[in-house]
Amino acid sequence: MKEVDARGLPCPQPVIKTKEALDEIQVGEKIRVLIDSEVSLQNIQKFLSAQGHKLLSTEKKGEEFHLLIEKGEGISSEEYVISCPREGEKNLLVIVASDHMGEDRELGKILLKGFFETMLAQNLLPDRIFFMNTGVKLTTLDETFIPLLKELEKRGVEIFSCGTCLKYCNLEKDLKVGLRGGTDTYLEALFNFKRTLYIR
Repeated sequence: MKEVDARGLPCPQPVIKTKEALDEIQVGEKIRVLIDSEVSLQNIQKFLSAQGHKLLSTEKKGEEFHLLIEKGEGISSEEYVISCPREGEKNLLVIVASDHMGEDRELGKILLKGFFETMLAQNLLPDRIFFMNTGVKLTTLDETFIPLLKELEKRGVEIFSCGTCLKYCNLEKDLKVGLRGGTDTYLEALFNFKRTLYIR
């Protein structure tokens, strides 16, 4: 049985690690997840419920929680929101509301890809990126963007896709990077982050 050690990881990494482990196994198989945070426990419970997976048991050992999880068959209709308490001051939120930048679609795709590539090359990273509207195609269908976004996630950038947008575009099962988030995910950031960049 695969074991995920998410102890000591900042939010939302425990949920991301749990999702990655579940993506690697078949329906009916189990994983064990180790965490050391009540917030992580609550977020994983919301994630499992919304994604149609089963939390078979929760064992508390001192300050730790050991979770036994069985992979389910699919996504339920329930929305979920990842709640990450602030750890220090958050500087930049990027909202991506389109799969291209500007009016010309083909040129806009080139410009948007260049924007993310430059962000990585210069290590000028936002704290959170929220994809909405047709922007969710970048976290689901666009194979040229997904490696860039996975690298941003590895460097600590929080990546969320609008759950309502994924459902509207019939892309709920195609999410390849980051997590599904609700309205609270970006509203909280709008009020608490110092700056917001809106791309459409």
